Amino acid sequence: MAALETGFGGARVLVVGDLMLDRYLWGQVGRISPEAPVPVLHLSHETETAGGAANVARNLSGLGLQVSIAGVTGEDDHRQRLLRQLGEQGTDSSAVLADPSRPTTTKTRLIGNHQQMLRIDDEHLAPLSAELEDQLFATLMPRLSTASVLLLSDYAKGVLFGGLCQRLINAAREQGLPVLVDPKGRDFSRYRGASLITPNRAELAQAASVDPGDLEHLGAIASRMRAELQLERLVLTLGELGLLVVEHDTQIRIAAVAREVFDVSGAGDTVIATLAAGLAAGLDPVDSAHLANLAAGVVVAKVGTAAISLSELRQALSDELGPDLIMGEGVRLDQTAVAQAAPDRALDPSQKLYSLAELRGQVRDWQSRGERVVFTNGCFDLLHAGHVSYLEQARRHGHHLVIGLNSDRSVRTLKGPERPLVGEQDRARVLAALAAVDAVVLFDEDTPLQLIETLRPDVLAKGADYRPDQVVGAEQVRSWGGELVLVPLLEDRSTSSIIRRMQR
Repeated sequence: MAALETGFGGARVLVVGDLMLDRYLWGQVGRISPEAPVPVLHLSHETETAGGAANVARNLSGLGLQVSIAGVTGEDDHRQRLLRQLGEQGTDSSAVLADPSRPTTTKTRLIGNHQQMLRIDDEHLAPLSAELEDQLFATLMPRLSTASVLLLSDYAKGVLFGGLCQRLINAAREQGLPVLVDPKGRDFSRYRGASLITPNRAELAQAASVDPGDLEHLGAIASRMRAELQLERLVLTLGELGLLVVEHDTQIRIAAVAREVFDVSGAGDTVIATLAAGLAAGLDPVDSAHLANLAAGVVVAKVGTAAISLSELRQALSDELGPDLIMGEGVRLDQTAVAQAAPDRALDPSQKLYSLAELRGQVRDWQSRGERVVFTNGCFDLLHAGHVSYLEQARRHGHHLVIGLNSDRSVRTLKGPERPLVGEQDRARVLAALAAVDAVVLFDEDTPLQLIETLRPDVLAKGADYRPDQVVGAEQVRSWGGELVLVPLLEDRSTSSIIRRMQR
C-alpha cells in the first residue's frame, strides 16, 4: 500500500482521553523473603513509557502521523515525566491540562525474570469538574479544524465521563471528521453518533451483560449495538481470534496472525491507532482493519506496553502477502490471497534503515522489554576489519546496536572536501548488512548529541582512542542511568591508512 510508504500521508490525528505513565521495575528473583512468603526482586534497572491515551499517540507517531493529544494529569513529577515522553515521541502535548486535585495516573509494574509480578496503580477515578471540562473543550475546538480524525481513548479514569464525550463527537461530526472511540464501562450511550468504536470481547459482554464466551451471540449484539448507537461501524477485537468488522448489513471476520503472545498490554491502543491512521489516509475501512490486525500481532509479541512502528507494519504486511502481492490504494485485501501467500523471510538489510522518528519508537519498544540499547556513531567510510571488530565488541554490551551515521555533508566538514569516498546511502546499506548491527540512522549535524538525546540509549560506545571526557554525549547518557564503554581497536586498521597505501 502506498499509504505505508508515505507514513499514511503524515495526516494529523487529535487524541483525547485518559493519559497515563507506565513504569517498569526490572530485576531478577532468586529467593523468597524471610520476612513474608513473597519473592525478593533484585532491581537491575527502570524504564517508563507513555500509557493509556498517550500510548495511542505513541502508536500513531510510530506510524508517521502528526499527533496532538489532550487530557488531564496531576500537577506533579509524573506529569513532567509523561510530557517528556510525549515530546520525545513527537506528540504535541500543549492541550494537556493540569489538575492539582488529582495525581497523574501511573501504573508501576514489577518484572522479575521477565514475568510481571505485581502492578501498583496511583490514580483518582472521578469526572472532571464542570469548569475543567469547559476549559478542555474550549482548548480542543480550534484543534478540530486542523485534524483529519478525532480519536477518543477512554480508560474510565474520568476525562471522558460527563458530557465531554458527546460534545466532542457532535462538534467533530459537524465538521465532517470521523470519530473513533476505544470504549470502557457498562454504558456505551455516551459514544452515540461516533463513526466507529473498538470494544474487545470482555468490554462488549460487560456493556450488554452477556457471556463473553458466546461468540455468535456477541456478533448479534454487536450488530444491534451498532444500529442503536448510530455508528457507521463497530470493530470487535477478539484476541487470538482476530477482529470482527460489523457494518450496516455485513460482518467481516479477519483472522489473527499466528504469533507467540508475550503480553497483550496496549494491543487495543495499537488496533485503534492503526485504524485511525488508515482512515486518515483515505483507506477502505476493511483494509484499515486488516492493517490493525497485523499491527496487533506485532505488539503482542513484545513484553510490556508496546507500540507499532511503520517499518514493523510494512514488514508484517510483506511477510503476509509477499512483496509482490501488496495491493494498491482503493482495493480491498483479498483474504484468499492472504491465506495462500508464502511469507518472504529473506534477509533484507533495508529493514534496518530508519528515520529518526521510526527509530525513536523502535528504541522505546526494545527498552520496554528490558533490552539494553547500545549506540555508537561514525563516518564508516571504506568499511574494513577494524570497523567490523569494533561494532561486534560494542554489540556485546547490550541486546541491540544502533549506529548514528554521518551524512555526506557532515563527513566533508569533519574529513575535508575529498571525503567521503562512499556515499551515505551505500555506507548505510553496507553497515545494515552486518549481523552485529540492528539499526542505522543518518544524521547531518557535526556531532551526534541531538541524536543521542532523542534516542536515550542505555550504553554509549566509542573507540578506546578517546578519553571519557572527549566523548560527545557521555555526560547525557550517564544522567539517565546509562554507561559509557570504550572499545579496544585493532591496530593499523583505518580508512586513512588504506587511502595512504592506495596513494603510494
